[in-house]
Amino acid sequence: MDKCILAHEAISKLSSGITIMVGGFGLVGCPLTLVRSLSNSSLNQLTIISNNLGEPGKGLGMLVRSKQVAKGIGSFFTSNPDVVKAYQAKELEIELLPQGTLSEAIRAGGAGLGGFYTPTGVGTFGQGKETKVIRGKTYLFQPSIRADVALIKAYKADKLGNLIYRKSARNFNPNMATAADLVIAEVEEIVEVGSLSPEEIITPHLFVDYISLTGDAADGG
Repeated sequence: MDKCILAHEAISKLSSGITIMVGGFGLVGCPLTLVRSLSNSSLNQLTIISNNLGEPGKGLGMLVRSKQVAKGIGSFFTSNPDVVKAYQAKELEIELLPQGTLSEAIRAGGAGLGGFYTPTGVGTFGQGKETKVIRGKTYLFQPSIRADVALIKAYKADKLGNLIYRKSARNFNPNMATAADLVIAEVEEIVEVGSLSPEEIITPHLFVDYISLTGDAADGG
């Protein structure tokens, strides 16, 4: 199956009101071309699961300014003042999770687990989560996280969709590829099958539905 697709074609397969995981730590490892195509679409009422919601007018920050995001689930939102303003104006719902908890919840979702117990966050306000004492220590139960769609960023893909990553741009992307019903990977280069060493492949092609090149703009250019 040919998995290669233009960014705007990939986004056209999505619908309003869905939950989307988006890779990246800030703008590093974020699928910026796919996000730009998403910002140029009419989709709205989206729940975005990501470490943060971009920067002002950059990355996922474009979706915040265009009011396409109904809820953000992540760890670091205050790096984007637009998110703070939208939250204070009650235009945006926020669910804060410690970064390690967020990463593990996504990994657990991809592994088919219902959740896990963690000591992180015990005693903080607004948790409302089940607690359990294990070997004399209190833990919170964190449900696993899955999404309808994952938009991820990798360095290279072969035409089957096997992915390799580059340095810190790897971040959340491999875990997100396992924890969504539909996975669209933005890559810098697409190579022939057999060009990638099996030892360097991090995300196997079975997790990837479509691949799109960085720079394939929303107008197909």
